[in-house]
Amino acid sequence: MAEAVVSALEVWKRQVDAAASGGPPVTYESLVDDYLSQAHRNHPGTGCPVSALAGDIARSDKRTRALVTRQIRDNIELVATLIRDTNAKDRSAARSKAMLTYCGLVGAIGVARAVSDERLSSEILKTVAQFLKDPLLKAASVTSPC
Repeated sequence: MAEAVVSALEVWKRQVDAAASGGPPVTYESLVDDYLSQAHRNHPGTGCPVSALAGDIARSDKRTRALVTRQIRDNIELVATLIRDTNAKDRSAARSKAMLTYCGLVGAIGVARAVSDERLSSEILKTVAQFLKDPLLKAASVTSPC
């Protein structure tokens, strides 16, 4: 289970590596749009394991949790790098916004999958995506509690 979850969590890194080799660019906005898409919502088996299996991961063995923790940390740092590349100059503020983004993405896709109302589900995806891509959010100063 650990290897499967870690491999699935490396999708953003693979996209960034592909972009560096001439593939489609990865931006903060494209990452948000891809994650909060109807395709991702409709196919949890091929999507992010954190949104699909967070409760199971929390109850898994120490090794699995340690590997997942490392990948989540790496994904948050990747998002922070994308944020810094666009607006934020402050490393701490970018990390805080990246953490908010990551949690917002995972939470929104989970809630969008949980509701039985298709319109509400689509509204959740759209609303959270708009909020996360709002320039005021990316420009705002957020202080990390860490």
